[in-house]
Amino acid sequence: MKLHLWCHWLLLIIGSVHQFTLSEKTCFVTHKIKRNTNPCYTKTMFMSKTDLTQLHKALYTAQAQPALIFVPAGHYIAINGKGDPNGDLFADSTQALYTAAYSIKNVYKQSGQDFTVSKLEGTWWVTSDNYLEVPRDEWHWQLLIRMPDYVVSAVVQQTLKAAFLKKQLPLLQQVSLITLAEGKSVQIMHTGPYSEEPATLQLMEDFIKEEGLTRNGRHHEIYLSDPRKTAPAKMRTILRQPVK
Repeated sequence: MKLHLWCHWLLLIIGSVHQFTLSEKTCFVTHKIKRNTNPCYTKTMFMSKTDLTQLHKALYTAQAQPALIFVPAGHYIAINGKGDPNGDLFADSTQALYTAAYSIKNVYKQSGQDFTVSKLEGTWWVTSDNYLEVPRDEWHWQLLIRMPDYVVSAVVQQTLKAAFLKKQLPLLQQVSLITLAEGKSVQIMHTGPYSEEPATLQLMEDFIKEEGLTRNGRHHEIYLSDPRKTAPAKMRTILRQPVK
């Protein structure tokens, strides 16, 4: 869907500074242990931190030309909304989603299952076939952050209740854990400002037609760059379209 999403910088307004690009980050805890006959020696213990962008590299990397990939089912926390991405609802929803993500992370970290909060993602759709003519306040969106497979709904619900009591963010009550299974998809890397996405989307459209495929789901974007720290010409966004 060729949506002119000029204001995607808002997508990273909350929490993007906390994102990492390491693979599975390893934390080292050093203990000195005395032995009867030996001097102190150092014992290093390892605590693994799951980084889903490295665990599922094929989903979080793309080339400048469109290619077919298969996207298996995955867990995401999600929040739905409608309206201009410049609006307060969009910004507040982004804040609520990141608050949820870090709250869930902290709960699992306490049980030894730490993970890096993943990249922000979004799916976009409209209810009209003439999507280029749809006003921005009629855009529908679902913001997503991927979760490890071991994250379960019961823990998420408990965590969100506690986070709401502490943070008093009403939109936390609209965050939920979902399973998204896009299957066969076309994926491409867009490098450059968001205003130049239409040219990259056209490459996807041409590829879909050449391969005899049709759209089979919502337009999906994965935001790899922080626009506050990255020059517009170097911004990287993965564009994905499920097909059949």
